[in-house]
Amino acid sequence: MDDAAEDHQAAGGHEGRGRAAVRRQAAVRGHDAASGVERLPEYAERVLELAELIPPGRVLTYGDVARLLREEQAERDGTPYIPGAPVPPGSGGPRQVGTVMARYGSAAPWWRVVRADGVLLPGSEQRALGHYRAEGTPLRAAAVHGAPPRLDLRRARWQGAHAGAPERGRR
Repeated sequence: MDDAAEDHQAAGGHEGRGRAAVRRQAAVRGHDAASGVERLPEYAERVLELAELIPPGRVLTYGDVARLLREEQAERDGTPYIPGAPVPPGSGGPRQVGTVMARYGSAAPWWRVVRADGVLLPGSEQRALGHYRAEGTPLRAAAVHGAPPRLDLRRARWQGAHAGAPERGRR
């Protein structure tokens, strides 16, 4: 992560910021000459928009985000979403979501998009843990003494993610 992104994280992360801040911070392909703002790739924009919808104290896995974006795309296209079907062009899987979060997610609530095993993001465990504790995100003890806790995905996973629906089943 670059110095500006680390300073941003130290200053409180995403709170009070929106997609415009994400676009300004991103070093990406394309440039909007009219506004002077770097443009995000469309898929990255969609991933970050969904990350911004996740409420404090809740999480989605990389796979959850990818699946929700494929479902959303199928709805827009008027086609059925078929779980397990090959990923259509312009869509991505968990790895693509992780790549987006690593490249462009510093101004988004990156700590709310997580690994499916609940292990905290390697190299960012302490910063993420600070966010989780401040937001009341459900955690569980680590299997190994002295290791950071893990996310309790059964309790922390956001159930209201589809189409920005209100949250269901809070703890």
